Amino acid sequence: MPCAMSNPAELSDDNELVIDINKLTKTYQTGAGDISVLRDVNLHVHRGEMVAVMGPSGSGKSTLLFILGLFQPASTGEYRVSGVDVLSLTRDRQAIFRREMLGFVFQTCDLLENSTVYENLELPLIYAGVRRKERPDRIREALRMVNLDHRVYQPSNRLSGGERQRVSIARALVNDPEFILADEPTGQLDRENSLRVLEYFTKITEEARMAMVVVTHDNMTAEYCTRKCVLTDGCLNG
Repeated sequence: MPCAMSNPAELSDDNELVIDINKLTKTYQTGAGDISVLRDVNLHVHRGEMVAVMGPSGSGKSTLLFILGLFQPASTGEYRVSGVDVLSLTRDRQAIFRREMLGFVFQTCDLLENSTVYENLELPLIYAGVRRKERPDRIREALRMVNLDHRVYQPSNRLSGGERQRVSIARALVNDPEFILADEPTGQLDRENSLRVLEYFTKITEEARMAMVVVTHDNMTAEYCTRKCVLTDGCLNG
């Protein structure tokens, strides 16, 4: 049985389609037979949208996230980012595309403990080949988006939990990506810091005009999003 189409909210014509997924499937082959994890998934996210993907454990959320992040191939279907057919790229080109066009925010932050905030944000710029003289302005601008530019030279291990997550958001922004993937971004934060992070997500999608997909179990997080989609038994609805 095919899944229902995931339709975007009413958007003006000038809102560019960033994520364009059509009839995406993922099947794993095992000794006991094929296991279908994603079934004819359709997802369309425009610039300025923040879309929540929810669902029970085992519903396929992690698999969808890995495919969106180009860490895992789909079995069939189409996946385009701003018109680019990313599934047809070589693995090397996908790695470059992921590094330069995607931003990631994880539940655990994954900051370099013995480095400053500046050094944490500089690392993805180094990998992307950004010239040294261009890095300070880009780092400060990313930190400004999350109101942490005053912490630029603070050691990351001296930040609060909420500040650490905001640094991880700034790190995702520093390469000016086409879209951001956030995996349970408030999972380890208290309510106050969770609300602050969600407010920054809203600000970022509006000001930077980028797309964001948030994978979450949290209803409060979903309420902050432009739209909520639910993944159940490999089908995405919403």
